[in-house]
Amino acid sequence: MKNKPFVLIAAMISLPFLLVAQSKALQKNAYSGYAAVNNTKLYYEISGKGEPLVLIHGSFGDNRFWDTQFTVLSKKYKVIRYDIRGFGKSALPDSNEVYKDCDDLKSLMDFLGIQKAHICGLSLGSIIAVDMGLAYPDKCSSLILCGPRVAGDGTEEYKTPTADSVRAIIAKTTEIVKNQGAKAATDYLWAGDHAMGRALVVPATRQNMFKMGYEYSWWRYLHTSKRTQAFPMALRNLKDIKIPVLIVTAEFDLQLCKEVAAIILKEIPTAKLISIKGAGHIMNMDKPEEFNKAVAEFIDKRK
Repeated sequence: MKNKPFVLIAAMISLPFLLVAQSKALQKNAYSGYAAVNNTKLYYEISGKGEPLVLIHGSFGDNRFWDTQFTVLSKKYKVIRYDIRGFGKSALPDSNEVYKDCDDLKSLMDFLGIQKAHICGLSLGSIIAVDMGLAYPDKCSSLILCGPRVAGDGTEEYKTPTADSVRAIIAKTTEIVKNQGAKAATDYLWAGDHAMGRALVVPATRQNMFKMGYEYSWWRYLHTSKRTQAFPMALRNLKDIKIPVLIVTAEFDLQLCKEVAAIILKEIPTAKLISIKGAGHIMNMDKPEEFNKAVAEFIDKRK
């Protein structure tokens, strides 16, 4: 116990240092660009060779969700990370245009000449990954669902007990961003005394989420949109997924995500579940070595 403060300080120092180091490496070994697809522009970055692995970020951020994966995993795989429409450097949506995030991803893969990839998504990214697995199974070598969400969770049909509390937090965050701006909304979301705030357990991860939140446009929370889900009740269709699935949750993940993980595990015969000890909802930042090892082992077993 005497060493605990030292360990905490080391964790706070080492992860930002790692992100800086990887940012410099990105300039040497990776390339980036914009894909003009589906009447929008999607920003992407690619590094490495081998089996393609697509990384889909969560809400309130951008492709930097994956700074602790992008360079490391590109030593073994061709890693693609991108900004979802309306996030990061990608174009903002047109309020009058109907679109689907999974269609954007499929078109991005076609643009890049990627016939098939392992699709890894966290939270919102998990929703998109599941839609990909259902709408375009031929484009998916596997699905890696982290801090998992699936369209339809929290409905009466698939009641997850904590879904309403998370929705209440998001609703309050939306109210704050409309009235007080991005900084106040980000501070409430990731430092408030509620489930979302408690799901960030590593100080460096919280600082990274603050940075992305302060820089986020919050477009989806400030505008109406005609974005639709390919499968609005995807939970009904999980049994149709035949490809390998890895579910990644964590000791301090949102309870909602743990509940969704249990549903996925039950519904998809090919699914495997792991939980990362000592990590929260953004487990890939909290425990990058454990996360990267688990993903690599899962992919390599598919060969």
